Amino acid sequence: MSTEEVFVQQFAKLFVHYRDALTLGQGAGLDRRLDGDSELPSLEREKMVAAARLALIEIESDAREELPRHYYAKPGEAEWGC
Repeated sequence: MSTEEVFVQQFAKLFVHYRDALTLGQGAGLDRRLDGDSELPSLEREKMVAAARLALIEIESDAREELPRHYYAKPGEAEWGC
């Protein structure tokens, strides 16, 4: 599985989680309305955008935590010089 596929799956999972949280569990009804050509009401569109932003923020923060940090040497390994 490519990293892009992993990202898409992770984003979709988090998006549904945040969308449901922001719509107080009304996400299932929203799915049915998305299948048609109808426009989303402004408030629901804003909630979906907020859910997408929260999902991206969480993915980004998780990615930062996974990066190795090389800021400090382990005790006894620092190079001291004048």
